[in-house]
Amino acid sequence: MFDLLSACKNAKLASFDLLNLSEDQINQALVTCASLIRQNKSYLQTENQKDIEFARQKGLSEGFIDRLTLSDKVIEGVALGIEQVALLKSPKGKVLYEYQDDEQDILVKKTAVPFGVVGIIYESRPNVTADAFALCLKTFNAVILKGGSDSINSNIAMVKVLKQGLEKVKVNPNAVTLIEDTSRETTAKFMKMNEYVDLLIPRGGASLIKSAIENSTIPIIETGTGNCHVYVDEFADIEKAVKIIFNAKTQRYSVCNACESLVIHSKILSSALPRIASKLLEKKIIIRADERAKAVIGDYPYLENATDQDFYTEYGDAIISVKTVDGLSQAINHINIHSTKHSECIVTEKEQNATEFLTQIDSACVYHNASTRFSDGFQFGLGAEIGISTQKLHARGPMGLDALLTTKYIVTGNGSVRK
Repeated sequence: MFDLLSACKNAKLASFDLLNLSEDQINQALVTCASLIRQNKSYLQTENQKDIEFARQKGLSEGFIDRLTLSDKVIEGVALGIEQVALLKSPKGKVLYEYQDDEQDILVKKTAVPFGVVGIIYESRPNVTADAFALCLKTFNAVILKGGSDSINSNIAMVKVLKQGLEKVKVNPNAVTLIEDTSRETTAKFMKMNEYVDLLIPRGGASLIKSAIENSTIPIIETGTGNCHVYVDEFADIEKAVKIIFNAKTQRYSVCNACESLVIHSKILSSALPRIASKLLEKKIIIRADERAKAVIGDYPYLENATDQDFYTEYGDAIISVKTVDGLSQAINHINIHSTKHSECIVTEKEQNATEFLTQIDSACVYHNASTRFSDGFQFGLGAEIGISTQKLHARGPMGLDALLTTKYIVTGNGSVRK
């Protein structure tokens, strides 16, 4: 039977051990783990197949099963991802601020240090298990992983291989722990382990994020949910608008940076919306539109009435809502009320309108004439990403290695006393 308390205590002890390692030792551990993942491909796929069969028995969608599957390509991607993290420079120990007080003979340095133990609760993509492990280890943090029940066999196998890699290079294997009990009761208890866990990152749907906010005594970073908007301004280049919306909506439906809602100025509605709809028809996108938008594209075969709830909804599917507005201020107000503070875009050729939008929209990522699909740590040049934060404290937007570190002030004196 899984012992949550012991697991958390062991992870805390492992976090202290990690502080004694060099970055070269961390990199060696990561490269070794990547190699073992390749060597254990058959084992990982055998265990993954158990999850796939169970998902099919439950009648889960093929899209869900696709995200769950550890194909040859996915496993190679997992191994490469770990190796890429090993190539990054760890920000641990970076001096963020320095102050010399000659009169009192002290030197003050603000430095980047690990949190200690990071907890991550996520849903059914087993590649997240390896990604989260690599990013936490690179920042000298121990990690406790709580995956979804739909990928439990895959996650157990992945963590077993990662632990073997750590043991092989004499790194404390408790630097990575998987909570094997998938019950809600254990998840709720885990959220209360603030004595041992320093930071909690929930990655998943709105209900998971809400549960963590309401129940966790561990400080959390909110990630994930993305009701992202594209606003087509009256001064938009329609060709750009069509291209951006099609990419943001249809490249991948299930990701948090996909466009879920189109907001369009009434003055450009009749000229822009039919062209946008014609392009979306290629992917059979369901359009849930307000009355003015419906009047313009009434012959669209997948047209439905929009309710107010649609404008709050992250679909994760081939559906988009359409809201007509009569001005930039109305568009900004609508987006700020209905968004999840993730990623929003304005399509316009008027710089003044773009500036106003980028300034007043209260979201982590704001765009001018570019797809919201760029909201990603790799795309932003961070090298890797633990998630996308939609809150304002500590980290916001795509979170790279820096977001997995906190700060410590180191003060050096010479028998110095305060005057």
